[in-house]
Amino acid sequence: MILIVAGVAGSGKTTVGKLISSKLGWDFADGDDFHSAASIAKMRSGTPLTDSDRFPWLDRIGAWMDEEIAAGQSAVVACSGLACRYREALLNKRPQARVVFLEVSREEAFRRLHARHGHFFGEKMVSSQFAELEPPGPLEHTVVVATDRPPEQLADEIIADLGLR
Repeated sequence: MILIVAGVAGSGKTTVGKLISSKLGWDFADGDDFHSAASIAKMRSGTPLTDSDRFPWLDRIGAWMDEEIAAGQSAVVACSGLACRYREALLNKRPQARVVFLEVSREEAFRRLHARHGHFFGEKMVSSQFAELEPPGPLEHTVVVATDRPPEQLADEIIADLGLR
């Protein structure tokens, strides 16, 4: 299985994703590591990414997922997956993949990003994330989890809810 932990910046997807991968002994990848240098520079300057930036990035994440699947490995990847079309691109022809979407309020995302230092994605980009956000609908078969609990508890709940081992 490939578990995609999605959500806006500040939702906790990397923290929760790492906890899940550690608890299960699965590989972990952070979607941020698949961004091009140009996209990172763009975000660092406060310019939101466009589809022409995002789809090549999603292709690189998908290639990593395909390698894990081909190797028979289970893995977790943290990736924003803000819009339905992005989640569809990640799930396309990958029946082994599932999405867990971490739901966070705009205020809480701002608070968390304000406390985070050294990351290219600054607070000013949060508004663009919420503008792009298409919350998962019932037809997407995405597990939506509110992030109003500690990350450790969220990881345990996701593992239990999905019956992961």
